[in-house]
Formats: sequence, structure tokens, C-alpha cells
Amino acid sequence: MMKIICVCGARPNFMKIAPLMKEFNACKQIEAILVHTGQHYDNHMSHLFFEQLNIPTPDINLEVGSGSHAIQTAEVMRRFEPILLEHKPDYVLVVGDVNSTIACGLVAVKLGVKLIHVEAGLRSFDRSMPEEINRLLTDSISDLMFVTEQSGVDNLMREGVNPEKIHLVGNLMIDTLMANRDKAAESNILTMLGLERKKYATVTLHRPSNVDNRDNLERIFNALDIIQKDMKIVFPMHPRTKTNLNTFGLQAQIIAMQNMLLLEPVGYLEFLKLTDNAAFMITDSGGIQEETTILGIPCMTLRGNTERPVTIYEGTNQLVKLTIENIVGAYNELKSKNFEVIGRMPLFWDGHAAERIVEVILNKHVIT
Repeated sequence: MMKIICVCGARPNFMKIAPLMKEFNACKQIEAILVHTGQHYDNHMSHLFFEQLNIPTPDINLEVGSGSHAIQTAEVMRRFEPILLEHKPDYVLVVGDVNSTIACGLVAVKLGVKLIHVEAGLRSFDRSMPEEINRLLTDSISDLMFVTEQSGVDNLMREGVNPEKIHLVGNLMIDTLMANRDKAAESNILTMLGLERKKYATVTLHRPSNVDNRDNLERIFNALDIIQKDMKIVFPMHPRTKTNLNTFGLQAQIIAMQNMLLLEPVGYLEFLKLTDNAAFMITDSGGIQEETTILGIPCMTLRGNTERPVTIYEGTNQLVKLTIENIVGAYNELKSKNFEVIGRMPLFWDGHAAERIVEVILNKHVIT
């Protein structure tokens, strides 16, 4: 039997690991061990996702908690090494681009364990983003790479990666979305919040370039202040954003926005219901760019770049520069179109990415 240690650490990882663990556990040739690094650890950011997505309780929790990039990465590595030495897996599988991804990848490769990277090849070409560094380094040491969109294949080929390592399989985020959309529809969160379908916008912000910079954060909220006078805004707030609003002394401005509904982070099903019924989204999240593409929801991404260009070329996403004029202008443009955009489903974003991944792993293991 093949032994694979699967690593998850932060909220975006959980939606990707859920369909994989389901397929692994249904496969008699694979023993999958789930390791949670504890990079995200509170109820709203971790436990609730495991419960709602039916992810098995982690076999091992490293409980690393918060810290700087260096401290968090080093602590994951220190705690993960004994796990590999004890279990001696055939593969370590990491997903996405968080600190846990590169930390566990480095430990695996240095101990001679083959590394699988799911969501490989994505590039923003912006090295000021910590996630971009994690993506580049993880791909450079991986033995098997699963890619969500053609741009990822192109990037890896351009970087000189052996084509035999690269497999375009689709998007695990979409596997999870499709498996849970009906269940999310049963959520009563719209009723609880007094919201009407397509009569509100949903906002998420968490990227350091947006929320750690006072000028940028103030600029965004000045634009949101204008928009909320015309349309209700629902804002499940990331802990990082909430902390910085307090640090920068912007709470009073936010509280004064009568049409802005501030929430604690919500569960996956509740957030999917909010997204699926919104008139449009404002975000800086990579995953939401993908989800809105499948849901057909207009998405304004407050960034100068994206590592997921298919969401623009084929989906419903647009990049919006961080000025009040651009943000409000993009809103007015969407409003003039009655918030209707035309997109299409990218290749293999059909809810079966996890099945393709398992098939490739089994075939590769037999060959090697």
C-alpha cells in the first residue's frame, strides 16, 4: 500500500484537501495520513471548515499557531520532521501556497521523500507577495505537479520543468464548491442578516499589501463608503483586517457606514450562500476569483495582478487598481450592466479534479 502524508495548514487549504481526502480514503491502494500544521487554528478559520466539509479529523496536529513568516515556517519544519521520520511515507502532498506548503515541502525533499504539489504553476509575477515566493520554491523542489489552469502549465514549461511532472487536472476548490452548493443553499444566513438575493455585495480583504498598509486600507474603505450608500455591503472580516482597522484608528469610519454589515469570519457553507446570492464581489482572494467564475458572479479583485488569469480571460473577474476612482468606477460599470457578466467554465473545472489526481498518482507509482 502507498502511504501519503497530506498537509493542510490554512483556511484556503481546507477546501482543497476535502475532496482529496475523500478520494484517498475510498482508494484501497492508498493510506492517507492527514497533518494539520495549525497555521490557522481558531474555530471560524479551521474547526468549522473540517466539520462542514466532512474532512476527517487530522491524524496529527502540529499546533504551530501564529508568528512571522520566518518563525511560522521554521516551527512547521521543526515539528514536521519527526512525523516523516516516524511514518516514512512514499509521498508528501502539499496544497496551495501558504507557509505550511513550502515548510513541509522542504522537510520532505531533504529527507528524500517525493513531493507532490497541488495547485502548482500559478504565478502573479509579483515577488512582493509571500505566496509567490512559496509557489516558486515549492514547484522548484516538487516531483509531481498538479495544475488548475493552462497558464500554470505554460509557466512551469517556461521555467524548464520536465513535462512528465506536470498534469493539468482541474481545480479542487471547484470540486468542493460543486459538492456543497446544494447544502449551502439550505443555509438561512440571508434571512438572519435581512438580505435579499442580488441586492447586496460581499467583500473580503486579507492580503498584507491591502490591509497592512494604512493608505491602501483607508483608500479601499473610502471607496466602500461611497458604494454602500447605494448598495448594502456584507463584510465577513478576516482577523488580520480587523486588527489593522483598530491599529490604524479606522473603526469609527467603518461603524458610521450604515449600509455596511460587519461579520466575524463565517463557515464555508454560509460564505458560499453569501457569494452565490450576491450582486457582485469585492475581494483580494485568489480562491474567490475562482469560485465567482463558476458561480457567474461579477468579481472585482483589488490587486494589480493575479496568479489565476483564467478567471479574467474566461471567467467573471476583473482587476481593479487601488484608487477610489477605479473602485467606484468599476462598481458603476457593473451597475450599468445590471451586474450581469458572461463567462464560461475553464477546462476541467467540473468537480472531478480529485479523481484525476488519484488516477495520476496511482499510475505514476506503478511506473516508478
